[in-house]
Amino acid sequence: MASTTENKLEILNYDEKTKTFTTRSTKTEHTCTIVDTFAEMFPLWASRVLITAENEKWTLIAANVTTGFATSVIMAPAEAAIERMIPADQTPDKRPGVLVQIYNRDRFELKHQLMERIGQCVMTCPTTAAFNGLTTAKRVLRVGSSLRYFGDGFQKKTMVGERRCWKIPVMEGNFIVEDGFGAQEAVAGGNFMIFAENQASGLKAAEAAADAIRAKAPDVIMPFPGGICRAGSKAGSLKYKMKASTNHPYCPTLRSVVPDSVVPENVNCVYEIVINGLTLDAVKNAMRQGVTAAASVHGVVKISSGNYGGKLGPYKAFLKEVLQAP
Repeated sequence: MASTTENKLEILNYDEKTKTFTTRSTKTEHTCTIVDTFAEMFPLWASRVLITAENEKWTLIAANVTTGFATSVIMAPAEAAIERMIPADQTPDKRPGVLVQIYNRDRFELKHQLMERIGQCVMTCPTTAAFNGLTTAKRVLRVGSSLRYFGDGFQKKTMVGERRCWKIPVMEGNFIVEDGFGAQEAVAGGNFMIFAENQASGLKAAEAAADAIRAKAPDVIMPFPGGICRAGSKAGSLKYKMKASTNHPYCPTLRSVVPDSVVPENVNCVYEIVINGLTLDAVKNAMRQGVTAAASVHGVVKISSGNYGGKLGPYKAFLKEVLQAP
């Protein structure tokens, strides 16, 4: 009978030849193979915006619009997503809030993205305000100082709690935006791949992984839709002059076509979970929570992770670490 205690992955054995662990979920008793490899990660600049509004509905509307078109800096101008909800008693203006994280390669471009996304997506949204969500960061981007000019000379300085803000007149009343937003170097590209027998079991596992990360892993985001990516990419292209192209070794439909396929015969669906976080430990914890949840779903055959042999970035998260208690 499956255990009712917290779900963990027990190691049943290790195959030295294939460099894989066989694990069993203490909750579902499902067995799964986990490859002894690592996720390779790289630094990006990150900022965090606390959006508040009259109710949770409008915080989420603003947050979803603000984090649009921000899955990967390969093509998108930023990587961004919702981190978590913040209760009213923990926000500067005592209204419901939501934290979003925004990432970019360059901190000056990060400021530009903050200005565009706060100015176009938060300021235009009914009842909202925007505050700094990284209050301890050493770098401060003067986003509110720049956005204030939209007030056309009618803007005024104001204080919300102990925060220096700007009051910008808009047709509804006033938009409140904090003067400065913290920025710090953070970790991007944490990832793991879910190999499943079919789309149904793969999607169920990917959803379980994303849900577990949201519930148990603070300080991270998953920038792809719903936290799940079905179109993973590789650097460059085999045929065209492109920065990135489909990750063909992971495509089940190409298993019999390409010589370097890594898709087992009994796998017909692969999903990738990509994680960015404010710290390396935060990303590692998210991977632990996500892998544990995914590997416990029946129909999941294998869990692996993508890397470029250590050439992409300085950070590594080994999948075997998820099998150990934090």
